[in-house]
Amino acid sequence: MIKRILYEELRARLNQHKALILLGPRQVGKTTLINTLLSDKNVLFLNGDDPTVRLLLAHMNTEQLKQLIGVHQYVFIDEAQRIENIGLTLKLITDQITTCQVLVSGSSAFELRNITNEPLTGRKWEYQLFPISWLEFEQYVGYLKAEQQLELRLIYGFYPEVLTHPGEERELLMQLSESYLYKDLFALGGKVKKPELLPRILQALAFQIGNEVSHHEIAQLIGADNQTVTHYIDLLIKSYVIFPLHSLSRNLRNEIKAKKKYYFYDNGIRNAVIGNFAALQMRNDIGALWENFLIAEKKKANHYQRLHTNSYFWRTTAKQEVDYIEEIDGQITAYEFKWNPKAKFRIPKTFLNAYDTHVIKVDRSNFRSFLLQQEAP
Repeated sequence: MIKRILYEELRARLNQHKALILLGPRQVGKTTLINTLLSDKNVLFLNGDDPTVRLLLAHMNTEQLKQLIGVHQYVFIDEAQRIENIGLTLKLITDQITTCQVLVSGSSAFELRNITNEPLTGRKWEYQLFPISWLEFEQYVGYLKAEQQLELRLIYGFYPEVLTHPGEERELLMQLSESYLYKDLFALGGKVKKPELLPRILQALAFQIGNEVSHHEIAQLIGADNQTVTHYIDLLIKSYVIFPLHSLSRNLRNEIKAKKKYYFYDNGIRNAVIGNFAALQMRNDIGALWENFLIAEKKKANHYQRLHTNSYFWRTTAKQEVDYIEEIDGQITAYEFKWNPKAKFRIPKTFLNAYDTHVIKVDRSNFRSFLLQQEAP
């Protein structure tokens, strides 16, 4: 089994009598991780995908919950966002049943966060689990093998089942992208009135990795209105399919404002969406794959290391640009991504002068330093 970085931190949260909530995309190992944490414990497991469980938990009072939980020391509710009134149910368990701790998993941030935030204020620990990170992968297969597989990972990504079933990557990723990617979105019913637009919007975003995205242009491309495109992109973000990177704009009049780029949490899913698993030497999007990989891995690493960062890209109307910028405690560090270690890049002087920083090139030879939060040479 691939050991997750969060394991030790989550284990330290057991027996602290707060709800432990684990969010993240479907199929990234949330259930496996919590089951591993509770493997030697007295646990009541409740699956939110089960209609009987949903019906049972939706309107239970304290006494009924006590009867259900009995002598179990832990209650694990999987896919909890599918259960009506789950926030109030979790509050009752946490406040009234002091002999047990509740653990919750969910793959739908817009559902689970909305229904647990107010009832569980001060009563929860919340974490996010992503597809396997580079550091987890390296610990799993070893430094040398991880380095040897870097190009494969740019193509097939880091979903656990993909990593543990070599040779079956294409079939697994196509199944993930077709069966699971939109499951939570389609379950929303009225919020997704034109479900046929979702794959088209996502494909348009997949082809624009590394570029600022215009919702208006996507709307024109797929024959939809701006409001629908914006709404569906927001749902794709909250269901952990993609995430945004905002533009940095503070000092210069010609800086691009209010623009966004979008990245996928996993390269394999991105490539499944566009139906392209060709080897790197046969592709014309190596730069986009490298950029998506690095920014997604950085997002994982920052979360697991509990680094509170603001992340941006920078671009001017004159098309001067910096790929990635991090701000930690007011200190800005900028990065330029190049797959080829020999590739040259020009640092925009206007950026350096405006923000009093320097730009570090991250390439094939030094990307580990970038992910480990060490300054690359």
